[in-house]
Amino acid sequence: MPEVRIDAEPRTEFGKGPARRTRRGGRVPAVLYGHHSEPRHVSLPGHEVLLALRTANVLIRLEGLPGGAQLALPKAVQRDPIRGSVEHVDLLLVRRGEKVTVDVPVTVTGEITPGGLLDQQLVQISVEAEATHIPPSIEVDVEGMDVGVSVHAGDLQLPRGVTLAEEPDVLVLHVIAAPTAEQLEAELGLPEAEEAEAPAAPAAAPAAEAPAAAEGGASAAGGQPEAAEQSG
Repeated sequence: MPEVRIDAEPRTEFGKGPARRTRRGGRVPAVLYGHHSEPRHVSLPGHEVLLALRTANVLIRLEGLPGGAQLALPKAVQRDPIRGSVEHVDLLLVRRGEKVTVDVPVTVTGEITPGGLLDQQLVQISVEAEATHIPPSIEVDVEGMDVGVSVHAGDLQLPRGVTLAEEPDVLVLHVIAAPTAEQLEAELGLPEAEEAEAPAAPAAAPAAEAPAAAEGGASAAGGQPEAAEQSG
């Protein structure tokens, strides 16, 4: 892995106020620690740090420090949640030939067979490597993988000199059957095509009683009409 050279300046003021002033000046507050030494507070040029951190586990050569240049790896990075700018960096001192444990990205190449769905459980894997030879990523070739095939940490092809720092049975990825349209609808909670029958409408109120029939007409009870009075 190539080194990125960055000029560091010692910091003598600490706290939120001095840190804000450092950032306003275009630099990033940082802490350098490791090798059982006291932490050292430094500041780094903001733009150069931002570019360097685009590479995972970038090896930084810090120039301008008392006692000479130092090699370091970024261990913790604080960013502004809105702008994405680097707010603070923790750097771990390393030496050539020294073994370090780092998280390395897992990248996938190739295409699985039709009808399958790739489910990647891990996007990075913990490995042990020499500080100046950390792999940029670990590749997994999934070309032609069928449904039911899985890849565990112990199956990964690691570069020479790199060893696994995870349990070998940890699942990295597997191929599952692609869900059907019906399964997707059920997961999304879409309404069924046939809705349940609506409850029956309540019975209509009984009709009001009809007015009494005119004299000589039918009785209210619905009997036969009375015989007309015969003339004398």
